[in-house]
Amino acid sequence: MNQTLVIAEKPSVAKSIATVLRAGNRKDGYLEGGGYLVSWCVGHLVELADASAYGEQYAKWAVSDLPILPEKWKYTVSPGTKKQFDLLKQLMSRNDVEKLVCACDAGREGELIFRLVYTQAQCKKKMERLWISSMEDSAIREGFAHLRPSADYDNLYQAALCRARADWLVGINATRLFSCLYNRTLNIGRVMTPTLALIVKREAEIAAFKPVPFYTAVLALPSFNASGERLEDETQAKNVMEACAAAEAATVKTVERKEKTEKPPALYDLTTLQREANRLLGFTAQQTLDYLQSLYEKKLTTYPRTDSRYLTSDMADSLPVLVNVAATAMPFASGVPISCNSGQVINDSKVSDHHAIIPTQGIKDADLSSLPAGERSLLHLITARLLCAVGQPHAFAETAVLMECAGYHFKAKGRAVLHPGWKELDGRYRDTLKNKPDTDHEKEAKALPLLEESQELEVISASVKEGKTSPPGHFTEDTLLSSMETAGAGEMPEDAERKGLGTPATRAGILEKLIKVGFVERKKVKKAVHLMPTQEGMALISILPEPIQSPSMTAEWEHQLKEIEKGTATPEAFLEQITAMLKELARNHEVVKDAASLFPSSRESIGRCPRCCGSVVEIKKGFVCDNKSCGFALWKESRFFTAKKKKLTPELVAALLKDGRAKLSGCYSEKTGKTYDAVVVLNDDGGKYVNFKLEFEGGKQK
Repeated sequence: MNQTLVIAEKPSVAKSIATVLRAGNRKDGYLEGGGYLVSWCVGHLVELADASAYGEQYAKWAVSDLPILPEKWKYTVSPGTKKQFDLLKQLMSRNDVEKLVCACDAGREGELIFRLVYTQAQCKKKMERLWISSMEDSAIREGFAHLRPSADYDNLYQAALCRARADWLVGINATRLFSCLYNRTLNIGRVMTPTLALIVKREAEIAAFKPVPFYTAVLALPSFNASGERLEDETQAKNVMEACAAAEAATVKTVERKEKTEKPPALYDLTTLQREANRLLGFTAQQTLDYLQSLYEKKLTTYPRTDSRYLTSDMADSLPVLVNVAATAMPFASGVPISCNSGQVINDSKVSDHHAIIPTQGIKDADLSSLPAGERSLLHLITARLLCAVGQPHAFAETAVLMECAGYHFKAKGRAVLHPGWKELDGRYRDTLKNKPDTDHEKEAKALPLLEESQELEVISASVKEGKTSPPGHFTEDTLLSSMETAGAGEMPEDAERKGLGTPATRAGILEKLIKVGFVERKKVKKAVHLMPTQEGMALISILPEPIQSPSMTAEWEHQLKEIEKGTATPEAFLEQITAMLKELARNHEVVKDAASLFPSSRESIGRCPRCCGSVVEIKKGFVCDNKSCGFALWKESRFFTAKKKKLTPELVAALLKDGRAKLSGCYSEKTGKTYDAVVVLNDDGGKYVNFKLEFEGGKQK
């Protein structure tokens, strides 16, 4: 019997698919049954090889070797996942396997994960694509009934390859260049570094900001206040106040009343959900993505990594049922009139690969109370947004009044709700939140009393309100995600597809890496958590040339990747831009003056790491590179030295790091019991342990 091999991205997804396909026979690393073999990858089983795979000389970092530009790209299988790769290769090679189905994540990275395994295994069999936006059983069945040709996703694969190769080229070359130039490990990334530049620039704007005081005369009138013109001169404002205080009344000059509506908000894509979850729930972008991925795999929400905020027309018939299920499942919706205006959320032209994030009908039968708190809170947020998005418009009347007192003009605005619409449910939801953001405590303008032109009102009192212009705010994850999403948009026509730093799928990881490598830190101020650059993060941006740190250039690259996905741009042209920039960088960049003062070290540097150009510092047990990911270490209790009754001193280590060799006098011989002199040579091949060898007069080695 011919078999179809289905490869998912992770075991949990594979099990859900196997259940639908009735492949219930468990094997080691896969499931079988009904004509299907269902297995899985474990993240990126196959990855781009390190620079050392292109030549032994690249195991150590040197400016003279840059830029490293592979002519033919090499890939490697991680030792930790080799067992699963070997299994997939074996399954692909089975004579009874007729074709393969890629069931990895329906996006750029999922396509890359599968294709690299397929290519590395040298498989030539027919492959098809499962492309679904929900893990519900019905969606899986529908997806397998309409499998798509793999060729439909060749451009997506090419874009994914380009993204990975561009990240490798910039990361390897720029990190090595600037680490060697500045004698410390400086992690640089194609998207990470421009994101850091945004944060550093914002802090510079805040530091340079000089607040300007202003003064406003305020009239207290029966049941409302009216404000005068904002003035920079305090004396002038006090003169206005005194003149009005002496007046008996203020006169209504004009009354303008307009009835307006506020449309319901659009559904969530990943970035807007991450922003809202940060603002309302305090979640980091990564937490939101992790919770959302779990909800997706539990069949409670749809595909997470989407950039669309709309649904497709084929969902119109099922939407009212889903809205009813959602309203019933959410306690805060009890007693609130529920509408389902499908036309507000359906727009085929604004959906590319996946529609907006919404709950599934799986919430009807699920025990939502058993969900982890974070997942439950996020599900409530997503469901509340669905109910609001299909709700009635919020209708209100806005009144603007112009007053005159003692020859000066004052203004007041009022607002009266005519029909609460979607805001009634939104308010109910927000009332359930433990820590509502400050903006949700601010009251909207109250309704003004009925007023007529020429009407006179008693001036109860007059005062001067003092204020100051405000600096830009520190970035939160909410506001930084917004800036990442819109980076580069200023150079594009209004109807063009937006650019941005990174993608919805990668932005959370970028923020976490900036924090992990020590360039950014989270600081809690009152209820907000700010993203602040560290001293090292600011120093890094100060030494980098514009192309490496430019948000607009990186956003343009991201835009070109989207064009490759569409088939309107070529991978070759994209990578040529990257390589040209790196060649120019390696050829012309020089060290900034007084650079040593920019990167102060908490420990004295013994010398430069031969692997990554970081600083080697002394610790209790030895001498290690301060780049934690490097692994270079010389241990004081090394058998090579203790057997010779010699100590590994800072002076000896400094000589070894500088010249690769050092003279060693009085070495003890375990064989003869005598001592001898030799030259110890650092023989590091980049492995787990550093090796040494001895040289004697005449060039003999030991």
